[in-house]
Amino acid sequence: MNVLVWNEYRHEQENQVVSDIYPEGIHGAIAGFLKEQGHDIKTATLDEEEHGLTDEVLAETDVLVWWGHKAHEEVKDEIAEKVKQRVLEGMGLVVLHSAHFSKVFKKLMGTTCDLKWREADEKERLWVVEPSHPITEGLGQYIELEKEEMYGEHFDIPTPDELLFVSWFEGGEVFRSGATFRRGRGKIFYFRPGHETYPTYHNKEIQKVIQNGVNWVKNEGTPTHVYGNAKPLETISEK
Repeated sequence: MNVLVWNEYRHEQENQVVSDIYPEGIHGAIAGFLKEQGHDIKTATLDEEEHGLTDEVLAETDVLVWWGHKAHEEVKDEIAEKVKQRVLEGMGLVVLHSAHFSKVFKKLMGTTCDLKWREADEKERLWVVEPSHPITEGLGQYIELEKEEMYGEHFDIPTPDELLFVSWFEGGEVFRSGATFRRGRGKIFYFRPGHETYPTYHNKEIQKVIQNGVNWVKNEGTPTHVYGNAKPLETISEK
């Protein structure tokens, strides 16, 4: 499968803490553990021409993994619209952490995608609430992260097709941290953990979820439908 990992790649260049945790960038870390599955992995970043999301690149991408945080508004509207259209055509999309505020995700959800947040080095416990789903395969009852950024409800998204994870934080908040959606022929998986100043993407269980998510969102050949005015399939007799 052809997987493209997209990242703003700004924090790593501006914050020594982040670059120490992810010396090859967050996109490099994610690409590294996805390669373990044998996928053809490429990466792209915000400051590349067309953000690395040319028509040719998007056309050959089966699954796009998107991480963003501080530069959502720098993504060109026309590029975000192209990505949205590719999802509608069947490209899988995995949306990570603060990419809930990306133009692409908001376009596909049709809501503000807003939430509560707090950075206070809090423990996060992600409870698996749908143990039979392929994305949660191989996990225990929960994943515990020693420190993470808090996201809290209300999360302004449409009702998910499937809710897979619910997080609890030390400060008392809860959050719908893993959810799936279908748009057109495409499948979307949103997964919350991954604040840039924590080594979350080095956690093997988090890696397992993202690996499973990439496999799940891939289009396995859904039927292509023709829209608009249609001729009858059967002969219609005159009455």
